[in-house]
Amino acid sequence: MLKVEGITKRFGGLTAVSGVSLEVKQGEILGLIGPNGAGKTTFFNILTGLYQPNEGSIMFEGRPIQGMKPFRIAQQGMTRTFQNIRLLKDETVLENVKVGMFGRTRSGLWSAILGLGSAKREEQEVTEASLRVLELVGLRGFEQEQAGSLSYGNQRRVEIARALVSGPKLLLLDEPTAGMNGQEVHEMEALIRTIRGSGTTLILIEHNVGMVCKLCDRVAVLDHGEKIADGDPHEIMNSPAVIEAYIGKTESEEGIPVA
Repeated sequence: MLKVEGITKRFGGLTAVSGVSLEVKQGEILGLIGPNGAGKTTFFNILTGLYQPNEGSIMFEGRPIQGMKPFRIAQQGMTRTFQNIRLLKDETVLENVKVGMFGRTRSGLWSAILGLGSAKREEQEVTEASLRVLELVGLRGFEQEQAGSLSYGNQRRVEIARALVSGPKLLLLDEPTAGMNGQEVHEMEALIRTIRGSGTTLILIEHNVGMVCKLCDRVAVLDHGEKIADGDPHEIMNSPAVIEAYIGKTESEEGIPVA
């Protein structure tokens, strides 16, 4: 589904991502882990068109996408969430989710202004799609609530719903459990499984290593912008190179705790 070859991104004299190659198969959950500053979010920004790579290629569904604008990449079927929740907090939950259909509708501005039937039908379709995805993420009944009034965990669900409403083939989640308590983490694990069960492929940046081991089919590790490991989650967590990246050489015999 996704094939990344030799991606490099420099900011002045700093190389944030260096020669990273990665493949994602349809239907899998790939975990992307690494210490703070390893280049994980920068890598997501490259995949989704926020940053353009200095070197390398990105193929999605057999088509090159490097150089495309973010909304064009979303139209191709790749959407994302952000590490810091980005909601219109004074708007309703429903309106926040409907924003995820921006650029995917067919009717133009004048059709909406003139109240043409095509625009009205499309608006109804967007509303129905938004309600369906709110059902999927467990927020049906919250659609008229102000987004900023929800709990932190439910605000994260709204952001995920917004990324899902256009029906993406590949969903990128950037630290979906950051700031959550134990119960919220458990609920997020269940939601991610539900999303995969609905037919969506996922890439997950996550610092909760135990969650990564339970959820992910495969794990890739970045350190100082380079990919240092890629494979089975439990094998990766016992890799000396990965342990050193996380906790240093002196403790590398003990492995990374995953409980």
